[in-house]
Amino acid sequence: MKRVLIIGGYGQFGSLIARALAPDRSIALILAGRDGEKANAFAKTLQSVNPVETCAGDIRKDLAHLLETARPDIVIHTAGPFQDQDYSVAKAAIEHGSHYIDLADGRDFVAGIGTLDKQAKAANLCVIAGASSVPALSSAVIEQYRPAFKTLETIEYGISTAQKTGMGLATAHGVMSYAGKPFKTMINGEMQIVHGWQGLKYHRFSGLGRRPLGYCDIPDLQLFPALHKDLRTLQFRAGTELSTLHLSLWLLSWPVRWHIVKSLDPLAAPLLKLAKKFDIFGTDRSGFYMALSGTDRQGAPLAIGFDLTAKQGHGLNIPATPATLIAQKLAAGEKIPPGAVPCIGILSLTDILSALKPYEIGWQTWQKTAR
Repeated sequence: MKRVLIIGGYGQFGSLIARALAPDRSIALILAGRDGEKANAFAKTLQSVNPVETCAGDIRKDLAHLLETARPDIVIHTAGPFQDQDYSVAKAAIEHGSHYIDLADGRDFVAGIGTLDKQAKAANLCVIAGASSVPALSSAVIEQYRPAFKTLETIEYGISTAQKTGMGLATAHGVMSYAGKPFKTMINGEMQIVHGWQGLKYHRFSGLGRRPLGYCDIPDLQLFPALHKDLRTLQFRAGTELSTLHLSLWLLSWPVRWHIVKSLDPLAAPLLKLAKKFDIFGTDRSGFYMALSGTDRQGAPLAIGFDLTAKQGHGLNIPATPATLIAQKLAAGEKIPPGAVPCIGILSLTDILSALKPYEIGWQTWQKTAR
């Protein structure tokens, strides 16, 4: 039986991972967070086959003590935002002989995890960053359909969150940290500067209708061009369900772009509190889409799309699922090559979609050719 420590174990994503892992007989859960009472209260709600332990501590202050107390075989780090974090937790996990998995969506954090590769391999441990919607799911979709292409030239995709399940505070801090700020993505064969939450467009999501989207800085923008040499354009956007809220943040991003305001990050908590007052106008439905285009094996134009729709607030299970699956594989003794890597090529799209079947989540694909 493997001891699995979930840092942020009663939070938005940590709690979903804990619920998914609780029935696994090969796993003993340890829930960690800054508030011991919240951890204990949540632990009592889990229908776990093995006793659930809890421990209180702040990873910025009590990390060594936390790991010494928990004695984990596997550490799952869900306590974002990761945009302003270093690799302290991953390093500590290696030192304690624990596999490490996180849900990071910070571009530099995930792309740079390879700096720990030598240490991870020496300890025969897996250190996996970005076990979430990006790049775990996004890369799995590409890998599923890449064989149909001779050249994969354009990847465009986006996520629209449900108003009633919305983003947590850590996610809000992550978005606010780059709203209005410049970053690079590949457009027409060159790395070009775009700005966070700008590049406004509307996309018609399957079963959801038209929703607004804006540019977001994610690990994929740095990782995918190196993996797909024919790629000429890579664009990722995300947005809120309600246009009013999305456009409000779009407007707020301009003073940051114009260097009038340094960052919107200090406003994350009050803006999130205000946004929740609009829940009565929204739904519990979220969506993901990815459109791939290039040429098929005979050189003719080819486009393939993947659409995923989540209902009843189950969209939050999508980013929580990759980390859950990897922990289950490690606990079951399945071989995952040791080393420190982004979460690419570890899970297939079939793996992820199979794990999502218990939820109100559906998906479909489409294909267009010149023939």
